[in-house]
Amino acid sequence: MTTNGGFRPVFCTIVPPHILDRLARHEDQALSDSALHTLQHDSALRTRRRVTAVRTQAAVAAPAPAASRPHRTIYDARHGSDLPGTQVREEGSEPSQDASVNRAYAGLGATFELYLKAYERDSIDGNGLPLNASVHYETNYDNAFWNGEQMVFGDGDGEVFTDFTTSVDVIGHELTHGVTQYTANLEYYGQSGALNESVSDVFGSLIKQYTLGQTADQADWLIGEGLLAPGVHGTALRSMKAPGTAYDDPRLGKDPQPATMAHYVQTNTDNGGVHINSGIPNHAFYLLATALTGHAWEKAGQIWYDVLTGGELKTDAQFADFATLTVKAARKRYGTGDELQGAQKAWEQVGVRTS
Repeated sequence: MTTNGGFRPVFCTIVPPHILDRLARHEDQALSDSALHTLQHDSALRTRRRVTAVRTQAAVAAPAPAASRPHRTIYDARHGSDLPGTQVREEGSEPSQDASVNRAYAGLGATFELYLKAYERDSIDGNGLPLNASVHYETNYDNAFWNGEQMVFGDGDGEVFTDFTTSVDVIGHELTHGVTQYTANLEYYGQSGALNESVSDVFGSLIKQYTLGQTADQADWLIGEGLLAPGVHGTALRSMKAPGTAYDDPRLGKDPQPATMAHYVQTNTDNGGVHINSGIPNHAFYLLATALTGHAWEKAGQIWYDVLTGGELKTDAQFADFATLTVKAARKRYGTGDELQGAQKAWEQVGVRTS
């Protein structure tokens, strides 16, 4: 596993700033107030993370013991911002009467299980890191995030977004930012930041597929399916199968994600478009996974995991760097068969060159 000279915890949210920017300008005062509050709050937390982040040596993961178990604790923020809040459920305790608490608990467990069973990884850091989460964060808070230490869920505003514990892929996405934090430590800007986001989408989707027992052909390949409230014209926040088609709504605008490098978006917002251009590596993974058929976490996911944890992925990696390493990983693990050819073809289809 890479050490990369230590890691820099980053503040990563599931709802992209460009969506919240659009909502903040909406004529509906209540809707715009919720979005503006979320934007301002996220910006303050993001700045705080930059100021207080301490460079520490990345953890070196040992093979997970067969009997590894998650250690989950769920807290209730009670619509405040002080974290973690009041403890309401711990590992092995009876379910709560609060559905958000139970969904968060189950989502943490599903993420732990996928990494353990598929990749022999013991929790987020590879060394049994306890998994903590806080629900009911702030009031009408339109986001969920990993802050470098724990998961945090808002309840949504009820008009555009529902409770952020409803999508297990969102929980898996955010916790995977923690895995990246402890491994490749991808810088959160430009193409390396888009790879950071894409890796989280990939494993978030795989966690959902693993939980449902789905094959690549059966999966919906949506990120955040169920988060959009009734009446919103859309199915999710992002689509790995068809980037740019997840939503088209008067309030949200149209999904801006490109599927190929031909439509790569040059922007200074959203940390250089990390939530937008992630559609390109997302689509490459989808193409490989569906070409190989079967369960996507087994071969396609294994290739991505090998790259993430293999020690060769630089913190400022570009798409072509990541693509080249996936081809190398496919060859090393599977030889010159369908896996290698599928990886090469997937990146070619999205316009990313490998060497």
